[in-house]
Amino acid sequence: MDNPKVNSNVRQAVPFFMVMNMELALDFYIKGLGFELKGKWEPLGKIEWCWLQLGGAALMLQEYRNNAPGDKRGIGVSVCFICDDALTIYKDAVNKGLSPSEPFVGNNSWVVEFKDPDDYSILFESATDVPEGTTWTQWIKSV
Repeated sequence: MDNPKVNSNVRQAVPFFMVMNMELALDFYIKGLGFELKGKWEPLGKIEWCWLQLGGAALMLQEYRNNAPGDKRGIGVSVCFICDDALTIYKDAVNKGLSPSEPFVGNNSWVVEFKDPDDYSILFESATDVPEGTTWTQWIKSV
């Protein structure tokens, strides 16, 4: 049975990524994708933790101090941001020098995927009536 008090207590889920290099991560998320730095922790004079916001969505990043994993960072971790227009995000990111995967239609949505510097999958999706499996290249040729 649902407990209304508990259900109304939870407001937001915020992915929390451990990163190898905070400067690279901030360049990707802020300069590349347009996130805003809303909070930070600088215990040793540089950002070691931060809260990033993009519209109504957020991420937290924290740089490893020690015991960082080897080559298998980010495997199996994806965050999907539901937005009004994923293709605008794609075009803007390409203009800023990022290299997202080619957009495609999956589950009635345009899907734009990025890999961040720590190999996390960052996806932006927006609803569409374009046929399933259509790629950006195919769609551009048809319009």
